[in-house]
Amino acid sequence: MPAAREAVIVDAVRTPVGKRQGALSGWHPTDLLAHTLSALVDRSGIDPERIDDVVGGCVTQVGEQGCNVIRNSWVAAGLPQSVPATSVDRQCGSSQQALHFAAQGVIAGSYDLAIACGVESMTRAPMASNASGGLGPFSPGFMAACDGQLKTQFEVAQILAARYGIDREAMDELALESHRRAASTTDAGGFEAEIVPVPVRDPDGAETGALLTADEGIRRETSLEKLAALGSAASWDPALAPDITAGNSSQMSDGAAAVLVADRATAEALGLTIRARFHAMTVAGDDAVLVLSAPNPATRRLLERTGMSVDDFDAIECNEAFAAIALMWASEFLPDGDRSRLNPRGGAIALGHPLGASGVRLMTTLLGQLEATGGRYGFQTMCEGGGMANATVIERLP
Repeated sequence: MPAAREAVIVDAVRTPVGKRQGALSGWHPTDLLAHTLSALVDRSGIDPERIDDVVGGCVTQVGEQGCNVIRNSWVAAGLPQSVPATSVDRQCGSSQQALHFAAQGVIAGSYDLAIACGVESMTRAPMASNASGGLGPFSPGFMAACDGQLKTQFEVAQILAARYGIDREAMDELALESHRRAASTTDAGGFEAEIVPVPVRDPDGAETGALLTADEGIRRETSLEKLAALGSAASWDPALAPDITAGNSSQMSDGAAAVLVADRATAEALGLTIRARFHAMTVAGDDAVLVLSAPNPATRRLLERTGMSVDDFDAIECNEAFAAIALMWASEFLPDGDRSRLNPRGGAIALGHPLGASGVRLMTTLLGQLEATGGRYGFQTMCEGGGMANATVIERLP
């Protein structure tokens, strides 16, 4: 009987995350991901002809991100056109799902080498710009199944905060800590190994001579007082989400990230560095109205299937789509209040949330944290539109 195949991570890279309308706004998203893919291939030393597939996440697949942006990026990078590529949409978890697909393909024997990646330019393909036309994405049948309810994410975050007893002060405190941790990690050089610097381009795509080397959204000057002064993000009806503000929500961002996934035996035969292995993966669905709640049931499912405990995780990434969601997760799984392992390098509130790239960005940062601290297991989950969540455990390898 053949030995079981293991899916391993060879390398992981990402761009700095740019603000919407910021330093990366002059980049076509196809070229931004192409820049990242080229860096991954160059850093790993892999012959790109050997890649079996490229699977990538992108949420707003319209306009410049339409027509299979992942394939377009691979071609734009000048990489072998004999290598296929496809685009995945599991909303904010799109590139975490791409990681799962790549790893599952390796374990099944369909791939020996695959790339999981993601890209999003929220500047050039604004969020929800793919939701127009006809009756829109939510059909009469969908609305009937949801009792006619369709809520904004701001309102949902407020409802879940109330359900889990999370108040405004706690959300603002988490936001402030996110910025503090991100700034501290940046200043210590903690992100340097994962970041691929990106030349800044002007609106016409010409390089300006500047280079973006660090995440653009970290607010070093913020304070609890400044955060407390912010009004509701639901500006059209603040009563819907009085405690949910721009300060305790993730930033709209531009960015790309990529991971080389391999069969362990293939990586060893090629002399590739093996940094981690995929230990467990799952995905779960929950309430399609309260669309941000699924990280908790996804985590429960993974723990039940693996027999693991949250105590086994040396680092944890729960995407800070909203402070309320990270705190919702922590209220169930870190009830002692010690959140030192949760988003230890800051999260999307500080670093930004380029939707389709965030799953791989989180994995890249999680791996860096494990390597910096000597940790063994890392856990990642994130809420996803439609009421879904992925959950992943990796094991750092010496």
